[in-house]
Amino acid sequence: MSEKFDVIVVGAGPAGTSCAYTCAKNGLNVLLIERGEYPGSKNVMGGVLYRKQMEEIIPEFWKEAPLERPVIEQRFWMMDKESMVSFGYKGLEWGREPYNNFTVLRAKFDQWFAIKAVEQGALLINETVVTECIVKDGRVIGVRTDRPDGDVYADVVVLADGVNSLLGKQLGFHKEFKPHEVALTVMEVINLPKDKINERFNLEDDQGCTVEIFGDSTKGNLGTAFLYTNKDSLNIGVGTTLSSMIKAKMKPYDLLDYVKSHPMVKPYLEGGEPLEYLAHLIPEGGYNSIPKLVGNGVIVVGDAAQLVNAIHREGSNMAMSSGKMAAETIIRAKERNRYDEETLDYYRVNLYNSFIGKDLKKYKDAAHTFEEYPQYFKEYLPMVNQAASKFFTVDGTAKRDKQKDIIRSFTKEKGAVKVIQDMYRAWKVMK
Repeated sequence: MSEKFDVIVVGAGPAGTSCAYTCAKNGLNVLLIERGEYPGSKNVMGGVLYRKQMEEIIPEFWKEAPLERPVIEQRFWMMDKESMVSFGYKGLEWGREPYNNFTVLRAKFDQWFAIKAVEQGALLINETVVTECIVKDGRVIGVRTDRPDGDVYADVVVLADGVNSLLGKQLGFHKEFKPHEVALTVMEVINLPKDKINERFNLEDDQGCTVEIFGDSTKGNLGTAFLYTNKDSLNIGVGTTLSSMIKAKMKPYDLLDYVKSHPMVKPYLEGGEPLEYLAHLIPEGGYNSIPKLVGNGVIVVGDAAQLVNAIHREGSNMAMSSGKMAAETIIRAKERNRYDEETLDYYRVNLYNSFIGKDLKKYKDAAHTFEEYPQYFKEYLPMVNQAASKFFTVDGTAKRDKQKDIIRSFTKEKGAVKVIQDMYRAWKVMK
């Protein structure tokens, strides 16, 4: 394996494969290295793939990709122990070409995507661990793998090696991420007949629904649960920051069981057969945790670059866009025959000027604020449920009196000034 490539991409997730596909399509000699048995075997996400960013890489991909259901409805549940306030949007236009987004199973989709990169000319090697970057005179010139004679060389190495990015840490691009900068998400795929899914979620065969669940799903800690529909299975999962899990002394398996047995969730899963259990770390630090993104001969993309917008559950789209931008930067560098940090910085500039940089900056303090002030999840969401119960209960009380009662219940313990301060703080980090 002493051959030299134009590009070596470490990791065949959405970010790495997007980069490999785009580079290979433009005539570059690409090596894509995956540590798993196959692409997708070690990759986990809730299961939503965004059409826009994927289509920019492979136009009309939905006509052949192994997708589950086009999502026509997004629901949001604010749960208490025995109730929930729900809202959302259902649009039949999302179920027609060119669609909005899809539910997917990563084990199927990632394999298909990697094969498309191979068809463009990329060389895919599975079951191979990259142990370190090879650095000479301050420049990354290749990688060392766990294979015999496993040193491989390239003009540019792209790190798409996930949230921990041991290679990025080795290069000094980031330190060990702190517990509040990563979330642990656990997920289960549950087999359920298609007709049961359609009946319970009010869908047809070619329609999907996503449910984001806040509040009691994480026992009031910072985080969310989710419930997504596939063709004949459901994805049910929950995640919190590691710091929240440590403080609350929660075990991820127990938390998932708690969500599955919740009276608001349980009826949707009834009769289902557990198929697969998955756990994965998710970048949670956002804008403030983005590491060094480029160096001499090296670029960092996807989860390794902390490119996840937890507020809007966006990660795969940012990963794919970052991979594509990295590829465009490498193609440009190839034309100039320059692979130094100054030339590759074109990627960083474009990333920060894109929707990725703008959205991450917009919500840069949100996760930290909601964790530092736990009353939003622990107190206000239950209060919203109690207020809804009180308002919609017909008991002979005038609606104006109910409204006054609800307002008093919100300010009774904390005081009006404290409530206003809390609401202003939340508005400020979300505006």
